[in-house]
Amino acid sequence: PSTPRTIFARTTPLNAGGPNTSNSLSPLPRGISPFEKSMSKSIDIQFEFRKLAKPAIDAALADNLKKIEIEFPPLLGGSQSKSQFDDFDNVQELDKNKDWTMQLAPMFLGDEIYQKGTTWLIFPDLKECELGKEEWAGQRYQEATFTTIEAVTDHLANEGNDGSGGGYDAPWGSNIMSGLSKMMGGEDGDAGLLGDQSSLDPIIEGENSPANLWLVIQPGNGGPVEDWVNLEKMAFAQPDTPVVIINGALDKVRGGFYPAFVFPKLAATIDRFYKKFESTFYLKPFSDKGVYGWLYRVYPEPWQVILENVKPGKDGNPAVEYVTVDVLDKRPSYAEIISMLVNASQNSK
Repeated sequence: PSTPRTIFARTTPLNAGGPNTSNSLSPLPRGISPFEKSMSKSIDIQFEFRKLAKPAIDAALADNLKKIEIEFPPLLGGSQSKSQFDDFDNVQELDKNKDWTMQLAPMFLGDEIYQKGTTWLIFPDLKECELGKEEWAGQRYQEATFTTIEAVTDHLANEGNDGSGGGYDAPWGSNIMSGLSKMMGGEDGDAGLLGDQSSLDPIIEGENSPANLWLVIQPGNGGPVEDWVNLEKMAFAQPDTPVVIINGALDKVRGGFYPAFVFPKLAATIDRFYKKFESTFYLKPFSDKGVYGWLYRVYPEPWQVILENVKPGKDGNPAVEYVTVDVLDKRPSYAEIISMLVNASQNSK
């Protein structure tokens, strides 16, 4: 198959002249275009994402930020690489986000404050926690504390730290499944339908608690909205612990995707919690009105709006060209991004 060439045309934004037209901006990782499939399948794009995300998180932590958002396409790269135009399901996304975070956690172990279990891997449910512990059995991975949103919320409530009230908000139907699992287990205990309880690491005050870092894996996204509600409770109860959310679909939460009259508890979290998150490593494709591009940020850099052009290359293969449309201190809206991309596309013809 033909292999596209990638051209970076990004030294001067089309809307140059603002305060942030620096040439030191991070370039887009290679192979992310849906038109670069052969390249995407031959390189470890997720490794490149982690190399960008880790120093960005470090910079945010150094600036004393406690609410950190990481957002990127988790299925890009490797032999099974998929873009947003391909078919995939939530299980595939969750598995990739789990694996990505499992490989991110050891990158913090060079700093003593994140050792001895004070980095917590917080899974959305017990089954994912069980799988993570089974699949990533090496010592460098097991040094983190493996736990879940439910376990952390319950622990903090039991310790008397649940200032937001009510303890864990259980998703609809979870109590039924829990009861069924215990009934099927009989004298042997829980049958493990929701996961193996032994995969949870104990949380011991003065040892691995309070944590120095929470890495929260895909809360709410494709799962129960209660994940987002409980996450706010956790952060309220332990406000000094930095929270890093990996692919938690916070744009959907902040953008009103869930009607307030149907999800009042979730709606109440938006202004007081989720709008306060700093997008530290953010890479998201935008496609509308015949244009394709990216919104990109690596903290503490500004936001970049990048147009993707696909043109015939000199060797007969398609050439993917990235053009920086604008560089902004404030994140642009969806409508603004599409308008920028459309105008830049028309000007480039």
